[in-house]
Amino acid sequence: MRRVLLTVHTARDGAPKIAADFAASLQEAGIEVRAIADEIDSLEAAGATDLVSVPAEPGAAADCELTVVFGGDGTILRAAELCRGTGTPLLGVNLGHVGFLAEADEEDLDHVAQCVIAGGLSVEERLTIDVTVLRDGEVVATNWALNEASVEKAARERMLEVVVEIDGRPVSRMGCDGIVCATPTGSTAYNFSAGGPVVWPEVSALLMVPISAHALFARPMVVSPESTLAVEVVGRSATGVLWCDGRRASDLPIGARVEVRRGTEPVRLARVHPASFADRLVAKFELPVAGWRGSAAARSTGDR
Repeated sequence: MRRVLLTVHTARDGAPKIAADFAASLQEAGIEVRAIADEIDSLEAAGATDLVSVPAEPGAAADCELTVVFGGDGTILRAAELCRGTGTPLLGVNLGHVGFLAEADEEDLDHVAQCVIAGGLSVEERLTIDVTVLRDGEVVATNWALNEASVEKAARERMLEVVVEIDGRPVSRMGCDGIVCATPTGSTAYNFSAGGPVVWPEVSALLMVPISAHALFARPMVVSPESTLAVEVVGRSATGVLWCDGRRASDLPIGARVEVRRGTEPVRLARVHPASFADRLVAKFELPVAGWRGSAAARSTGDR
């Protein structure tokens, strides 16, 4: 029995109906469709039937060949948690705004359904980061992220004071609103908003970007994927908070240390379209490219 897991942003207008219709297409082809337990009522109200319920927890995608996500990037990041530890790839259908992690849009759904039914999907692996929080040399929390881990000030009125470190050596002490430690996949997310570089997802690297820093040296840094990034909360008054993908938080008292390394487990993204990352940048950010001439072959490829 082939199995596909669906997860949907049920609060988004029309999303349950879109997902229910997609589920029906797969079921007609003999594919079992699973859904998250707390989303089934919305899907059934939209017309879905014969869904298999699974709990909303890591490992929910076990035994599924694919997870299809209906929503924006936040919904896709949640789905990555459901797929963690299973090896199941995920495919995002963008019903949000930018939807940089999404592979398809609503108008592509018939084509996506046929590709899933035919098994004609390619899969690429995206680098993740593993995050460790220490206090007095003892591990007090562990986490992970696909996009980024951000160390941020806990109180708006107080600047966070930190020392940043690369591979066991201190690089700079600064007062700031925070530090973003990102992956290439996350380079178009918080990293981008903080002034960090856009990095092609096939590049293996880790990024560190200060947020609103007061320091002589507070530039974005791109380092080896085998490096270890560290941020220590120093000073006397301001505490911090660690956010992983903007979803999972840990408090950071003064003296806390956050270490970021390449993740042991990548996230697998399914692909329908072979579009280049440059084309994705232009489409998602609506970048102006009028006047580009290029070669005839390149223009033809871009048109597709």
